[in-house]
Amino acid sequence: MLYDLFNYLHSHFDIPGTGVFRYISFRAISALVFSLMLSTLTGRRIIDRLQRLQIKETFRDLGIEDQMKKKGTPTMGGLIILIAIIVPVLLFARLDNVYVGIMLLTTLWLGSLGFADDYIKVFRRDKGGLRGRFKIFAQVGLGLIVGVTLFFSPEVVIRENMEVRNKTANTIEEVLHHSNQTKSAKTTIPFVKNNNFDYAWLTGWAGRYRTEATCLLFVLVVIFIVTAVSNGANLTDGLDGLAAGSSAIIGTALGILAYTSSHIEFASFLNIMFIPRAEELVVFAAAFIGATIGFLWYNSFPAQIFMGDTGSLTLGGLIAVFAILIRKELLIPILCGVFAVESLSVLIQVAWFKCTKKKYGAGRRVFRMTPLHHHFQLSGEQSPALVRRPRNAIPESKIVVRFWLIGILLAAVTLITLKLR
Repeated sequence: MLYDLFNYLHSHFDIPGTGVFRYISFRAISALVFSLMLSTLTGRRIIDRLQRLQIKETFRDLGIEDQMKKKGTPTMGGLIILIAIIVPVLLFARLDNVYVGIMLLTTLWLGSLGFADDYIKVFRRDKGGLRGRFKIFAQVGLGLIVGVTLFFSPEVVIRENMEVRNKTANTIEEVLHHSNQTKSAKTTIPFVKNNNFDYAWLTGWAGRYRTEATCLLFVLVVIFIVTAVSNGANLTDGLDGLAAGSSAIIGTALGILAYTSSHIEFASFLNIMFIPRAEELVVFAAAFIGATIGFLWYNSFPAQIFMGDTGSLTLGGLIAVFAILIRKELLIPILCGVFAVESLSVLIQVAWFKCTKKKYGAGRRVFRMTPLHHHFQLSGEQSPALVRRPRNAIPESKIVVRFWLIGILLAAVTLITLKLR
């Protein structure tokens, strides 16, 4: 909104200072600061309001030290995050940009889904929340919309990178980009020299229906990524500040990737495809970072509020869609390694328990408790398992900080992969 207003003032009245809104760096920093202020200033009021409405998290005793002290802490704090993302984006981003439109749709879609789940848990006293099939249906629906839009929208284009090589030394002298913008299903794949991967390469068998087959494959990949990362973030939201802090780290890496992908010189330096108009995603990433960091003001240990599914489902979905928009979805297993490990720990635990129960008559555990962060909260005496380390329980705040450090390391590795080929 402000971009259009100040652009009009600059173009028609040449008012000093109004042209600054044309710079993506100014609008991104403004969105970051405004989002941070909005989340911290409105957070206290929202917490007080939720407490008066007695919107509190429900717990079952897992035998974890100090766990029951959290009983009565208000939930649905994801509302703070939603407000702190949507308002700055509406103010500082270009709303005619297709990428911004997709991200806002994702925010509202998954925010509504998470809110419905929390509402059922809190007001209807149903600990199961929204039925799993309805969650999956909503996530699949979002993935379908995003995938089809990206595949067919004329505004979603790329300029592919090409290498100019020295024939004698077989070294890259220069990286150029095609002058024409083209529709393409290509994405970036890590650790290989020719790092552009085209989904159409997998559908050559379809013959004259290759375009339709490529579209179907791409949409299925988008659905899988959105569902997996959204649920992974939801599972990670189990300790004070863990999901919010991890998301802030991932959002920072995605913001850097969006800026380099939309800047022709940086794209040439990194030898990656150039994505026109993706620079507006930097503004969204800035608002995302400000919202999650601001939320930590109240969510860090000991938490004054929990984000609930309103926040966790939204954060995971936003990360997934953002990565897909900048053609970096194949980097998600590295960048979102914390989410991935948390999800895998649950899958491994369930599979091993069922297998051993069928074989021995009693189920056995690989971890003391899942998701994985709970494993470190219990000692070996409390819950024996196949994985015996660490022997003693670790304080919650230390677990969270260690997971953050791992997240920072994974984010750095993700950025480095663009040059490691």
